Amino acid sequence: MSIEDLLAAQNRLEGALGKAFLSERVVMRGKDLHHELGKQGWLGLLVYAITGREFDEKQLRFMNFMWVATSYPDASIWPNQVASLAGTARTTPSLSLVAGLAVSEARLYGRKPDRRSMDFFQRAAAKLDQGATLEQVIDEEIAERKVIFGYGRPLARLDERVAHTLQFMAELGLDQGRHFNIALDVHRYLKGRGLSINIAAVYASVMADMGFTTEEYQLFLTLIFSAGMVPCYLDAKRRPEGGFFPVACENLVYSGVGARSW
Repeated sequence: MSIEDLLAAQNRLEGALGKAFLSERVVMRGKDLHHELGKQGWLGLLVYAITGREFDEKQLRFMNFMWVATSYPDASIWPNQVASLAGTARTTPSLSLVAGLAVSEARLYGRKPDRRSMDFFQRAAAKLDQGATLEQVIDEEIAERKVIFGYGRPLARLDERVAHTLQFMAELGLDQGRHFNIALDVHRYLKGRGLSINIAAVYASVMADMGFTTEEYQLFLTLIFSAGMVPCYLDAKRRPEGGFFPVACENLVYSGVGARSW
């Protein structure tokens, strides 16, 4: 941004996607929030805010299923562990959930692999359109990036969510999309290398078939762990303060400098 741009922007608050005209109306992406969008479900409103598009009932049911199926109330899961630590430290619910969500943008799990999985399927579709074979696409991806996000799983061999999700997709008629079928073809190819499809590939491919960009998809997923964090926060807060997962100093493996005088 140039100095001219900065000077032009000072003392002005501009927004192209929404505005609250207090005592009159609220507009979101060109529609009246209360009169045109007021009967939307919350999830429908969220994806409208993200994409500017309205989705049909079956698509929204699948998106809701994604959120429900990802709400694991297990404090051993890393983002939930942060929420539990916040609870045992007696911080507020908002700070607890925000802290947990912040660590969900990790390279190993969560938002970054989700986004990269969708990016792979979109690039794979483009390469197939240009005449590449699936084997070429997969081998080039592994050679360049060492991994295909959405296949294999940290800490576990199989993903228990996949079977339930595939069944629900079939019931909704959402299992015929191009990106999803590419995901299945990749699974068949990688199975020979001991890698199975995980839920990230299923979700990313279906959402790509719905027309989401990678940024829109990441925005949609940002809050998806929150319902699973709430029980972890509450459970830790109801127990003695500081009682969640305490670790004695003598149980730490430390290889730094020795004791120092201050």
